[in-house]
Amino acid sequence: MKILNRILGICQTKPPEDQACWRYSSGRVEIELSRARELKEMGSAIRLEGKGLPKRLLVVYGGDYKYHAFENKCSHYGRRLDPLPGKELIQCCSIGKSEFDYTGANVSGPGKGAIKPYPVEEQNGVLSVIIM
Repeated sequence: MKILNRILGICQTKPPEDQACWRYSSGRVEIELSRARELKEMGSAIRLEGKGLPKRLLVVYGGDYKYHAFENKCSHYGRRLDPLPGKELIQCCSIGKSEFDYTGANVSGPGKGAIKPYPVEEQNGVLSVIIM
């Protein structure tokens, strides 16, 4: 089934179970970490789409114990991205398997350049992603 998912470009990262855990306004996404259960474990991630958000986002709780956010669009075919388990890398969900580090740089695969990282701030249990 994994090879079929890769051929079709179906990512493994799901939207948050509690859609009310996040909101978008004026170029800023705010995520209430206490409600985003998917971001509790190192290497976990959520994808954010809709609610007026101008671009799809991938938010990762990395192996470096920091939160990272990226435009959820591979530089190869524009498919979605997933964190790579056990590594501080992001991987395209397509068959090409382009890999990117937390700065967005392409480290392997057919990706045509970097992916876009966004600044992230955490304060009082709220994660803010600035996407302007």
